Amino acid sequence: MAETEQILDKIVEGIQERKGKRIVIVDMSELREAPCSYFVICEGDSSVHVNAIAESVKDWVRDEIRVKPAAIDGMENGEWVAMDYREIIVHVFRRATRDFYDIEHLWEDAKLTEIPDEE
Repeated sequence: MAETEQILDKIVEGIQERKGKRIVIVDMSELREAPCSYFVICEGDSSVHVNAIAESVKDWVRDEIRVKPAAIDGMENGEWVAMDYREIIVHVFRRATRDFYDIEHLWEDAKLTEIPDEE
């Protein structure tokens, strides 16, 4: 089984492969009430872009390290796709939806790591 750090790296690569923007890793591993160890949050420009990013993450992680998500939800509307990798939950948003929910700041006690957008 792949280690959590390796899965995190491959998730980020899958997001970058489809030009996902404003990637943030929320490290909640030290928080007692957290639903998982990490959130990976990013955004796309449209519903089609959001779904393409989510498909890229699913394919990239499966192809590179043979790990599949336990569940994926939100592909129907492309506003907010959540992908459950057990210790890691990936959130792919459209910008307005991300700004509205602002989930990275719900966990303000967690460590936030911003990944610069690739040009």
